[in-house]
Amino acid sequence: MASEEELFASVDALLKEEPHLPPPAERARLREAAGITQARLATALKTTTQSVKNWENGRSEPKSPRLDAYQRLLNGWAAKYPAHGSRDVGTDVGTAAASVPVVSAEPAAAAGVGTADAPQPPAVPAAAPARPGVRPGVTSRRPAARRAAQPAVDPRFPHGPLAVLDGDGAAYGTGGIVLDCPATTVVELVEWTLRESGLGAPRLHRNGKDSDPLIVLTAAAAVKLGLPERLEGHEQRRSLRLPEDHPVVKQVARAKWRLTQRGFGPWARIYRKAQGRERQCVQLAMLSWDALDERAWPGVTELEPADVARVLGVYATRVITPRGSTAVSGLELMTALRPPTRAVQDPTTGNWVTGHNPGSLGGEPMDPAPPEATPEHPVVVDSGWSGGFLNEEAYQWVRDVDLLTDEECTLPCAVGLDLNTAFLAAAARLVVGLSAPDHFHAPTFNPKIPGSWLVDLSHIEVDPRLPSPFTPDGIRPTGPAWYQTHTVAYAQELGYNVQPLEGYLRRETGAYLDPWHDRLKAAYVDTLADLGVTKDLDDRAFLAAMERHKDVDPAMAAVLAAIKATVKGGIGKLRERPQGRRYKEGERWPSLQRPTWRPDIRAAVISKARVNMHRKLTNMVKMTGLYPLAVLSDCVVYPSPGASPLDFLPYAASGKPQPGGFRLGPTPGLAKLEGVQSMLWTVDLMEKGLNPARHIKGGDAVLDEGE
Repeated sequence: MASEEELFASVDALLKEEPHLPPPAERARLREAAGITQARLATALKTTTQSVKNWENGRSEPKSPRLDAYQRLLNGWAAKYPAHGSRDVGTDVGTAAASVPVVSAEPAAAAGVGTADAPQPPAVPAAAPARPGVRPGVTSRRPAARRAAQPAVDPRFPHGPLAVLDGDGAAYGTGGIVLDCPATTVVELVEWTLRESGLGAPRLHRNGKDSDPLIVLTAAAAVKLGLPERLEGHEQRRSLRLPEDHPVVKQVARAKWRLTQRGFGPWARIYRKAQGRERQCVQLAMLSWDALDERAWPGVTELEPADVARVLGVYATRVITPRGSTAVSGLELMTALRPPTRAVQDPTTGNWVTGHNPGSLGGEPMDPAPPEATPEHPVVVDSGWSGGFLNEEAYQWVRDVDLLTDEECTLPCAVGLDLNTAFLAAAARLVVGLSAPDHFHAPTFNPKIPGSWLVDLSHIEVDPRLPSPFTPDGIRPTGPAWYQTHTVAYAQELGYNVQPLEGYLRRETGAYLDPWHDRLKAAYVDTLADLGVTKDLDDRAFLAAMERHKDVDPAMAAVLAAIKATVKGGIGKLRERPQGRRYKEGERWPSLQRPTWRPDIRAAVISKARVNMHRKLTNMVKMTGLYPLAVLSDCVVYPSPGASPLDFLPYAASGKPQPGGFRLGPTPGLAKLEGVQSMLWTVDLMEKGLNPARHIKGGDAVLDEGE
């Protein structure tokens, strides 16, 4: 039998709980029944009309002392204006609020974060009790579109991978959820994120690591946390960071948190040393500090916080939780899908220890061969290397104007075709070296061995109306030079004998980029499908869908742009050059400390992409007799009798596209329309020494600009 003292203690505990509000729709009904406008209610509660709207559509919840005042007002209205058929509205209001289904906000640590190699099976509760940290009943303002099947929710991260924080303490997550974030300092924000937010994402590989939660700060949120709205005084965006004596940086240090070497900049990582297998790290991104580059995330910084969360959430689900620029994310994705280490059992002791994960690049950086390095690399400077370098770059070629025929010049149009994510297509089933290079003299060429070969390809004849497949500028080589395996193999494919003079080759090989290719390809195709560009469209319908796809959903169009930037940026990061005016040739720069600083892998991707392009150009000549006017990376310009690719692309009698040439379609490696201009415009550009492939999308405005 409970004592009176125990009963009163229990009752007092209930009284201390935050009041439960009725569902959002009931709040609006009660206000309207009382004949009070949202503006008048906002004035009475000393808040904004927008806040009242948010309370009544479920986008946010009031906080004390407004919460208590609002509850008192609603209870008074409920007594005066009971709902139809209600016997005791005062009681029903509290009951209704308690019955609203809300996602649980238990801290991730309680679910055993990082305690298993494989993700735990999903366990989604039917309903959880309302908690003060979660805003119930939140739905997106955007009408629901056709969606692919969503992955199961990881119970350790019930609220998704990230949230966008506004100045009112509302943290907008994925799926329309809004969390209440009480933090008023950066330290409090970090601790709330790790202990209460339920944010994060499971590892992409069983031997990898879970993604750290990402908090994106709006300008108002940054100011509220004591950060400047913008960082000024730096010429280069990459150098933006708070000085070490800034109060927020000192505050972080006093709380025993750490910043990475790049400091507190647009992308800041705040962490403590892991305790056991549980990571303690939060990623912050400052919208007003240009964390989201407009070129990779077009228009995203202008969106409302909920829409920013939607864009980044889709990217995080399909690609990876952003950890910096799209280039950084592209590189991080490689490591996440091919972790360098795994648990192995020591045969002597039987203990589980860290060992190499087969197929990965390992956990230690590796110096390239001298011809694969950059001129300022220590391998080159310290050895005095003067034997030349790989020059495997994308095409930048324009046909000599004197080689244009009268028939071509009288055609009305020049049509530009762009290959979808050409570098991504080249990464498919690409065998690269995984071990350090070995040096060989006069090796026998083997197209299955990745590496760099010194060979003379200057004797190979190529039609001058086509670019040479062996140089980025399309000009025939003049003597021995270093080439990646795919370039030399293509010379052999053309029927020429190749006799390498020297080689830096790798014994351990593997298709390192395969999972990276597969994930990004799926992300690209799925996002295009969300924009109405699907695989089942015929070529005419495909062209029509591509013409309007950016207008279907600007947010998803931004995701598509970010995916494309991730591909190009990730490949580029494999050979990141030193930065900063203080750098001296021969010094090691930070990028060299990464196992993913692999210029030979970058060269392999670009070599294969360029060879693929030349193979299509050659096949087009065989099938149509057409020669290109210009090529720039993955864009090629052809003379055409009409303004559509359908006017010159090769089709069989059945109407199906001919294999081997350029084909239209939404998957990597297939083509889409880049732009159309008049043939007169194109020839004028060529005579000025400009590349029409660079400008065909832009029009006549570029005629007076430099290349």
